[in-house]
Amino acid sequence: MTALAPKTWLITGAASGFGRAFAEHALSLGDNVVATARSVSRLDALVDLAPDRVLAAKLDVDQAGDAEAAVDAAVARFGRLDILVNNAGYGVVGALEETPDAELRAIMDTNFFGALAVIRAALPVLRAQRSGAIVNISSLGGQLSFAGFSAYSASKFALEGASEALAQEVAPFGIKVLIVEPGQFRTDLAGGGMRHMPILPAYDDTVGPTRAFAHDMHGTQPGDPRKAAAAIVTALEAEKTPLRLQLGADAVEAVRGHAEALLADLAAWEAVANATRHDDA
Repeated sequence: MTALAPKTWLITGAASGFGRAFAEHALSLGDNVVATARSVSRLDALVDLAPDRVLAAKLDVDQAGDAEAAVDAAVARFGRLDILVNNAGYGVVGALEETPDAELRAIMDTNFFGALAVIRAALPVLRAQRSGAIVNISSLGGQLSFAGFSAYSASKFALEGASEALAQEVAPFGIKVLIVEPGQFRTDLAGGGMRHMPILPAYDDTVGPTRAFAHDMHGTQPGDPRKAAAAIVTALEAEKTPLRLQLGADAVEAVRGHAEALLADLAAWEAVANATRHDDA
């Protein structure tokens, strides 16, 4: 039996958390990894795991040209690109009124526009191969939102909307798109990966519990990033890869409840919605 050729992954934000877990899992499968981060020195330990199969590359998704350079480096080193994982990003906690315009624009630049820049850089390679996968790490907060996470959810909702259209655009080229919606996982998102906005006391009752939750759960989240990496590979290798993959029992239950509430509203207001038809239509 002929052994399958190793795949080549390009992973943004690979220095820690989900990104590091994805890279280590890919290496355990015998695959090649282009691990990227804003600071390449943070990837040294990852390179040491398999120097012949890991390429460390600088990629700041907010910097023009970095994505193209990383994709070019991947192809130059390994000859192809099979799986792109858009993982780089961060969170913001604060009421919408507490969040300055600069913070709103910054999180959209990184979590949304930055991810799209990497996708656009990779697509010419994937299209030419007529194969590949794009994995966009969203969040439970990309499917539904909570008080205090308006900025973060806006960036993830945007990413999911673009991903849903992208999946239809690239399917004819044999390219899969997978949106991943993790619940609470033991990464640094709730720690160093979370920006806290200045507090207005008026929002203590609505956003205060969210701030406390984000602080208190850090380091005790039930989700294991290594198991998340394995779940993503299972989804990509399935005969029919889902468009969205919730990870963690908390994500599954929250999305199910959200869907049920949406269907209930749809049924309750269907007559009002249908009554808007033009008389001569």
